[in-house]
Amino acid sequence: MRFYVLKKRTIYFVFAILISCVLLSLNFSSDGSALASVYFLKSNKKVPIYCVENSGQEIALTFDAAWGSDKTEKILEILRKNDITATFFLVGFWVDKNEDLVRSIDAQGLEIGTHSNTHPDMAKLSKEQTTLELSVSKDKIEAITNKPVKVFRAPFGSYNNTLIEVASGMGLKTIQWDVDSLDWRGISGDQICKNILTKVKSGSIILCHNNSDHIVDALPSLILTLKSRGYKFLTVSSLVLEDNYSIDATGKQKKI
Repeated sequence: MRFYVLKKRTIYFVFAILISCVLLSLNFSSDGSALASVYFLKSNKKVPIYCVENSGQEIALTFDAAWGSDKTEKILEILRKNDITATFFLVGFWVDKNEDLVRSIDAQGLEIGTHSNTHPDMAKLSKEQTTLELSVSKDKIEAITNKPVKVFRAPFGSYNNTLIEVASGMGLKTIQWDVDSLDWRGISGDQICKNILTKVKSGSIILCHNNSDHIVDALPSLILTLKSRGYKFLTVSSLVLEDNYSIDATGKQKKI
């Protein structure tokens, strides 16, 4: 009987250790998605770039465009007046409907990346479907701008190894964000600013949307405050490292 009790306790102890290892091997992003991390268990999960290790007060302001376009011209005007750059991630069907705006974004010297062709949850797609989403959207943008597309943002921030590998094979860096404006919730311009200003740091990638309700209300004050804090605005491609880098469990890109 003693042997049985001892054996049972040992089994419980080993089981508890295993559960702890699994929990410690997961790190969670602000939206609740698990990111790859290694503590006691080895993980082969790939992670996109959420931010960049940077000491130069450099940040990237980004806008996702999928539905709606009526605020885009005003956004471009605000960026132009404040003499700053940004990156727009465009969905293929948005490009189809707004070729003139794509040309305006490009003509202003802003960066354009792909946000897929039809805005699906790409973590649920096959390798072939993923390739089609990226290649079609990439080709549409390049046909208008005559410039290579270098960055990609997954719809809903949903990704897996296949997606990152396919994107990389096409010369695309998969980009997430570490500062979410939450502008898509319909919150006020002041709240958008607060959400960004309380989290931004050197090397941050800021997520906004081109047609959120109050983005044009937020931008002038946001840009002014960020400038007063010494931040410099770069495109995503200018902020991220091209080579000789690693990406840690939190998605921070670091120079090797």
